[in-house]
Amino acid sequence: MAYTVVSVFPVTVDTQEIKRDLKENGFSEANIVVSKSSVESGLSTDHYQEDEQTKGFFEYTFAHDAEMLDAYRKHSIGRNNIVVYADNAEEAASAKSILNRNGALEVFKKPSDNQKDIPEGMTEQEYDGIIAKARHNIYFLGSERVYHSNEVRGMDDDMDSLGSKD
Repeated sequence: MAYTVVSVFPVTVDTQEIKRDLKENGFSEANIVVSKSSVESGLSTDHYQEDEQTKGFFEYTFAHDAEMLDAYRKHSIGRNNIVVYADNAEEAASAKSILNRNGALEVFKKPSDNQKDIPEGMTEQEYDGIIAKARHNIYFLGSERVYHSNEVRGMDDDMDSLGSKD
């Protein structure tokens, strides 16, 4: 089974160093996605609008877990994400270990009652952020993401100089 490992990092980390570490440990560059995000100035994390590509990635990846979807969406705003695609559970655990060693943030801790979903040989901590889902080329995270305000600015309809629609 293929896996997707999603991680979140503060903007201060050297993502290229983390990518280099992953490659030195056998991960192909094609299976590592570094995505940096920025937020419009003055925007709070409660009032943002994702671009369609980002929205599609998170919805596809966390389709069956609304809590993880919400947690990763919120924690990714204004931070860096590194996504690693792995062919099996061992590779996924290795990638997660490397990401954690390099300062990945804990985003969501799965409840202990979900232990039945954890692959044999992995701890809960190792499995957080690993999704049993293969890479899908339609749904990927872009290298640059900008979050815009979802507040409406101005009018939706064009008007003449006197303010009437005629």
